[in-house]
Amino acid sequence: MSASDRNRRLAVTVAEVFCVLGTLVGLGVLGGPEVQQAAGGALAADATYIAPAVPAFGIWTPIYLGLAAYTLWQWLPVTATPRYRQTGWLAAASMVLNALWLLVVRAGWLWVSVLVIIALALTLGVLLQRLGAHPPTSVLERVLTDVTFGLYLGWVSVATCANIAATLVDAGVAPDRPTVEIITIAVLAVTVALAYVYAVRLGPRLAVAAAMAWGLGWISYGRLTDRPESVAVGVAAALAAAGVLAVTLAQRSASSRSARHA
Repeated sequence: MSASDRNRRLAVTVAEVFCVLGTLVGLGVLGGPEVQQAAGGALAADATYIAPAVPAFGIWTPIYLGLAAYTLWQWLPVTATPRYRQTGWLAAASMVLNALWLLVVRAGWLWVSVLVIIALALTLGVLLQRLGAHPPTSVLERVLTDVTFGLYLGWVSVATCANIAATLVDAGVAPDRPTVEIITIAVLAVTVALAYVYAVRLGPRLAVAAAMAWGLGWISYGRLTDRPESVAVGVAAALAAAGVLAVTLAQRSASSRSARHA
């Protein structure tokens, strides 16, 4: 094991421990309110028109399990390759940023949380782009890397929109209906465009699209069944979820045709 490989693996492991501790703080296990109740409830499921319903956050279970499994996996000798050497530090950074986001939200620093979550999304985007340059050698490796970090990026992308909206509302930017509904629908349209950009730049990754569609679907559910109710936003979010899947599958089909004709 080279010194650089050992240092990278240690950094990922320490970052994973920090991420777990940050998560326990965010869940209120170590005392204090949960994230959704922190900052005056600004990030609660009924705080804005683009906030996902509570069950949406269940996606963190496969993401966290995947990160834990990845942390163990990257200690194996088979991971002393360019694929892991070019992404390991980014994986560690994503875990640190995840925990940092939870901590700054608990402190009530919402504007700082926006900067942190944007940095997290950018980090994951670069990570997945580098993974694409070095295909996995097995199904297990694909699941532990591409699927884990794909779900991570997809969910964080939707969460970023919700985080920004919550921060603006907390700062007093709260347009009346129907203006707020129009703005929310425009943001939902942007998520579909973002999914297309991901499909083109990172490859048509089903994990990314599935996580984005999951978040958008729960935004739809929240607006149709909970406060603030909005049929228009609920329908738009459902259409956005379908659109995210559609653009990803279309790009995947186009890539397959190109590969056959190459």
